[in-house]
Amino acid sequence: MTHFDSTKHGMLTLTSYSPSLMFSDTHFLVKPFFLRGLSGSLHSVLLLVLFVSCLCRKVKGGGFNSEGSKERFKSKWVLCYKQTLICCLGVSLFNLVLCLLSYFYWCRNGWSADKLVTLFDSVLKTLVWGAVCVYLHTQSSSSTELKLPFFLRVWWVLYLLVSCYCLVVDLILYKKHLSLPFQYLVSDLVSFFTGLFLCYAGFWGKNEGENTFLEEPLLNGNSSVRNGGIESSKPKGGDTVTPYSNAGILSILTFSWMRSVIAVGNRKTLDLEDVPQLDSSDSVVGVYPIFRNKLESYRCVGNRVTVIKLVKALIFSTWKGILWSGIFVLLNTLALYVGPILIDTFVKYLNGRQAFKNEGYVLVSAFFLAKLVECLSQRHWFFRAQLVGIKAQAVLIAMIYNKGLTLSCLSKQGQTSGEIINFMTVDAERIGEFSWHMHSPWMVILQVVLALLILYKNIGLASVASLVATVIVMLVNYPLGRMEESFQDRLMESKDKRMKATSEVLRNMRILKLQGWEMKFLSKIIDHRTVEAGWLKKYVYTWAMTMFVYWVSPTFVSVVTFGACMLLGIPLESGKILSALATFRILQEPIYNLPETVSMIVQSKVSLDRIASFLSLDDLQLDVIERLPRGSSDTDVEIVDGNFSWDPFSSNPTLKDINLKVLHGMRVAVCGTVGSGKSSLLSCILGEVTKLSGTLRVCGSTAYVAQSPWIQSGKIEENIIFGNQMDRERYEGVLEACSLKKDLEILSFGDQTVIGERGINMSGGQKQRIQIARALYQGIARALYQGSDIYLFDDPFSAVDAHTGSHLFKEVLLGQLSSKTVIYVTHQVEFLPAADLILVMKNGRIVQAGKYDDILNSGTDFMELVGAHNKTLSALDSIEAGSVSETGISKEDRHAGSTDEVIKKEEKKDVQTGKVGDVSGSKGQLVQEEEREKGRVGFSVYWKYITAAYGGALVPFILLAQIFFEILQIGSNYWMAWATPVSEDVKPAVGGITLIIVYVALAIGSSLCILVRATLLATAGYKTATLLFHKLHLAIFRAPMSFFDSTPSGRILNRASTDQSAVDMSIPSQIGIFAFSMIQLLGIIAVMSQVAWQVFIVFIPVIAVSVWYQQYYTPAAQELSRLVGICKAPVIQHFAETISGAATIRSFDQESRFQDTNMKLIDGYCRPKFNIVGAMEWLCFRLDMLSAITFAFSLVFLISIPKGIIDPAIAGLAVTYGLNLNMLQAWVIWILSNLDNKIISVERILQYTCIPSEPPLVIEENRPERSWPSHGEVDIRDLQVRYAPHMPLVLRGLTCTFPGGLKTGIVGRTGSGKSTLIQALFRIVDPAAGQIVIDGINISSIGLHDLRSRLSIIPQDPTMFEGTVRSNLDPLEEYPDEKIWEALDKCQLGDEVRRKEGKLDSAVTENGENWSMGQRQLVCLGRVLLKKSKVLVLDEATASVDTATDNLIQQTLRQHFSDCTVITIAHRITSVIDSDMVLLLSNGLIEEYDTPMRLLDNKSSSFAQLVAEYSARSSSSFDKFSDK
Repeated sequence: MTHFDSTKHGMLTLTSYSPSLMFSDTHFLVKPFFLRGLSGSLHSVLLLVLFVSCLCRKVKGGGFNSEGSKERFKSKWVLCYKQTLICCLGVSLFNLVLCLLSYFYWCRNGWSADKLVTLFDSVLKTLVWGAVCVYLHTQSSSSTELKLPFFLRVWWVLYLLVSCYCLVVDLILYKKHLSLPFQYLVSDLVSFFTGLFLCYAGFWGKNEGENTFLEEPLLNGNSSVRNGGIESSKPKGGDTVTPYSNAGILSILTFSWMRSVIAVGNRKTLDLEDVPQLDSSDSVVGVYPIFRNKLESYRCVGNRVTVIKLVKALIFSTWKGILWSGIFVLLNTLALYVGPILIDTFVKYLNGRQAFKNEGYVLVSAFFLAKLVECLSQRHWFFRAQLVGIKAQAVLIAMIYNKGLTLSCLSKQGQTSGEIINFMTVDAERIGEFSWHMHSPWMVILQVVLALLILYKNIGLASVASLVATVIVMLVNYPLGRMEESFQDRLMESKDKRMKATSEVLRNMRILKLQGWEMKFLSKIIDHRTVEAGWLKKYVYTWAMTMFVYWVSPTFVSVVTFGACMLLGIPLESGKILSALATFRILQEPIYNLPETVSMIVQSKVSLDRIASFLSLDDLQLDVIERLPRGSSDTDVEIVDGNFSWDPFSSNPTLKDINLKVLHGMRVAVCGTVGSGKSSLLSCILGEVTKLSGTLRVCGSTAYVAQSPWIQSGKIEENIIFGNQMDRERYEGVLEACSLKKDLEILSFGDQTVIGERGINMSGGQKQRIQIARALYQGIARALYQGSDIYLFDDPFSAVDAHTGSHLFKEVLLGQLSSKTVIYVTHQVEFLPAADLILVMKNGRIVQAGKYDDILNSGTDFMELVGAHNKTLSALDSIEAGSVSETGISKEDRHAGSTDEVIKKEEKKDVQTGKVGDVSGSKGQLVQEEEREKGRVGFSVYWKYITAAYGGALVPFILLAQIFFEILQIGSNYWMAWATPVSEDVKPAVGGITLIIVYVALAIGSSLCILVRATLLATAGYKTATLLFHKLHLAIFRAPMSFFDSTPSGRILNRASTDQSAVDMSIPSQIGIFAFSMIQLLGIIAVMSQVAWQVFIVFIPVIAVSVWYQQYYTPAAQELSRLVGICKAPVIQHFAETISGAATIRSFDQESRFQDTNMKLIDGYCRPKFNIVGAMEWLCFRLDMLSAITFAFSLVFLISIPKGIIDPAIAGLAVTYGLNLNMLQAWVIWILSNLDNKIISVERILQYTCIPSEPPLVIEENRPERSWPSHGEVDIRDLQVRYAPHMPLVLRGLTCTFPGGLKTGIVGRTGSGKSTLIQALFRIVDPAAGQIVIDGINISSIGLHDLRSRLSIIPQDPTMFEGTVRSNLDPLEEYPDEKIWEALDKCQLGDEVRRKEGKLDSAVTENGENWSMGQRQLVCLGRVLLKKSKVLVLDEATASVDTATDNLIQQTLRQHFSDCTVITIAHRITSVIDSDMVLLLSNGLIEEYDTPMRLLDNKSSSFAQLVAEYSARSSSSFDKFSDK
């Protein structure tokens, strides 16, 4: 007790001295010098320990990159780790603030040794606690310890003891009423409580690792931990709704709801499943019905959709977002003008004219509060406006899609799929982007009015001159806006034409490569681009002039205003000048925004006009069909006096005087010559053709199989069940009936095989059988509910081989559909007797109708068809009869062993290469997920872009022009601030005339710089866009066919459309704005550093934190941008598929399902877009806050400096520039982030410029002679072919020779490799092994163009291009009209073309849709007749024509290609039976190869069995199966 009492007495004695004595040398231990010095020393030691610890870890190679251990550390100490980190960061920031406040205060009131040590202590604390934060963060990446580091915990104990000691001293001194700086007490209190918490965290923190599921990483898939039988799992982002939908007010204000997505993006590469779903009120599913209903209600007034109606419906469906964004715009505009209003008062305050006590702090508070309001309102204005844009774009895409489903045929002919894709990709997006500018018209007026009021307050009547100057600038912008509108309109038209041509070329790339025409069609697309580039050039230079006006306008307005002040004798004071300059800077925005707004209004109006015109197109007639309820009539289809036409304005109807009655359960066959109207009759029953007169009644539902197979991208199973529920038993029955089981066994993934775009990896027969299976399954599925009553088959049997055709007819038409109404078009006469009713068509009329035997002798038309068929049968019989005596070609000439030898060889090869089905995993699929770059956009992308034009030579000049502009701008403002007096009683430094002359000279100089800069930037941007376009398209056109097989055209179109548009219009200005903003920012820093370099104490850490935020944000933002590009392609692809298969979709009543799918795809596209917007505003909000703090500190510093140290006018100039500091600093980071997102378009284009190219078109040193091939012998040696490295072999070692000048027929089951062999011959696919030699030359050793131009082919899918008859027959323009007419006559089309008004210039629509399938096939025949090559390939060349026309074609070929090597793939045995040689393929192997005679001699041969089956089928004609 005695000892305690004596200690207590000593302490009281120690603190009982007067303030002057308290800090004397006697009591050193309580002096601030000792206390703060001790604290600083301890912090210095900790900093040294942290540095050594990190160094040791680096030397040991520990690194900081262990993701798994990071998760483990955080999971074990998740609670204390986060709170410890936050506590350390808080202490660092607190000491930073304390340091700055102390510095400003003591600058004004004098320094001492104690104050210097205290300031040094605060600086060290700021640094050390910041370093502890970094250390903890890196420690969490590598440590596997369950405790916080030992030395940290020891130091926190010391820190608590020192803090406790300091606090006790403070309290005792305070209790004794001794002098004590307040900041000491606050600092020691904070230190004490943080020390307590850190000691608790270090020694007794709660360990959560033992009972938390966070121990397993949640981001590596679906993670779950079973605890006591209970499974815990965390849903992925894609399964949850965005946190925005239920966020609190504070979270919404600060955009904290975005944190989770950004955090995930910072830890791993974001995938679509990591992105949350949109809330129903923001998704197209929720918004579209409102928009549609409103638009429909407006359409009731007038049937046409007008721009006004469209705009009203858009406003109504997004009115909440528009209203909220309008409120934020108003707040933002008002907050913007607080700065200019207060600057004059602030300058006066700095000059010593103080209106009241603490006026400086009130001014600083007002500036800061205005900045906060400006920041919050701007961020939420941008967010809400963009949300409105996303919704508008989504509903317009949905509307365009739904319209595409209902377009009439005539309307569709006027609007190609390429143009409609542009409506979706360009026009809808542009209208969405207009949301940025929707408030600009009234905002401009408000800003101008406020600016004029401020100017009137400062300079009186001279503000009228400002108004006049502003009006003049706006009037100058008007013609520029009009020119932009005109050029934009023309630019869009030319882009439409280019996209239309590109879309058509991509669809038909296979035929272009087979014919060697791809470079000719590339030149056509480049011609379209040349026209487009002409308008683009005019547009970008007009934009350059607009930019020039934008940058010059503040200078022009200020020159006019100050000149007016001089003329009117209004005294110019620096405060008023600076207020006016700040006002002009803000006025620059509405002046600039006006032309941009006019431009956007113009662009949006053009887009709205185009969309409104499209939505006003005629739909399919709803009254074409009178639909009767199922079971209400025995008659399923009835047409009375029907006249129908694809073109309702044509004088010659497509179908004339049609009278037809089909009873329930009837089988009706439709036959006739090419172009007689068979397919049109089926389309008319579906309601696809415009009804001119008559009556059409249909009772029940329909199922339709089109002549051109329509297959969706996706799995085979999905194509068959077509949206219905899976019934496995019925599904297996359908596969069996359609002969698909064997095909599925061959495929690696069976019915889970992904079909490429337009069924690219399926043979024609497989596609057709999938179509039939779809119709069959659809009928079965409907039977469970209502029944599918009428089946319409448009010649589906022509694409399959004889055996399969027989099987399909028996199992499907005569089997599963025996009790249904079936109407089938066919060219195969053997399928006719089974019909209850046969319709013979000619020139659009039904010329004969009845049963087979009844009409056989009643007219010539049917007799011609049957006679042609009988003629081929008699030829077949004669060949079979003569086969015994026929010796054929000698074995030596055939270069082929016996069938047994070949099969043994192939079986051996099969064992070596492995079975077809060996490939497993998703990589075996043909169509892979779209590749995307990952991580940050590399600097190389930027470098390639900026150096593309002239090697980057223009870039230095552009930057120099901007630097000089900035210098001259600052110089002119500095001149005005320096040369004008601070107040009226101060004499001006220079005369008024000198003042204005120097200012005008500087203004003219800066204007010239900006003109040079704008022009050079436009030139560089235009040149770069042109170069990238050519590189992209050359790479695409030179890509191998495998690229097009595995790449949906939507991906390519996305790059040619959206990404190219970004390169054309957006990216040059974005890069320019970023560079110029950086230069401006450096200019502002230079100006502020003239006044107060101390502001860098805050500015540098703020910039560092800003960069850290930007780095933290960028990974998520870039992946989201990439996801936008990837998610857009499926929308385009789905739409393109829907347009081409609209008739099929409608026939199955599947419109609503496809509309729902489209909406899901649109929402999938909008999800990353929505999150990009949220992430951008999350970043900008934080940057704005940091900038506002920087600005506030600079103001506090200015009011803290003793008067007379700096010139008030120059200080005011610094504030004028500082007003823009926060906006510009945030703008630089924002534009950099936005540029990072936009530059992905360049990255995506560059990605496609690196596609592996096909072999050279021409190899100069190895060109064949002009006469090659002279003989036409094709020698195939051990040929192995696969379509992609990850796919199985399709041809597995073929060896045979096709003799020159002879005809070789290739037959085999569908999918046996017939078409693949032909592709190998044309080097569409290069062999994996082996070779093909033609007349002694290995075709792999010569150029592709030399090879393909010397061969001819009539492909399986007849293709015609939009243009004229002449351009379709002779795309390379090599032949005179006489030769073309001669070819047309030879292919039986001469008379048809002569009947057309335009003759050879008659129009051919997209895909040749105004020509029948058979006519298109004949056009393909005409092409080869013109070319007359030594080697001719016929790939199912007569599949789409009737037997009579087939006979004529065969006769024509025999006549004109008698000395040529003709290789024929055919399903009709009659097409190959007269061949010199027959090759029979099976599963990629040669099963048989010999003369037809020898093969027929061997009755056990597969070919003999095929012929026997065909003969039996043709003679029996399925009559015996037709009994019901």
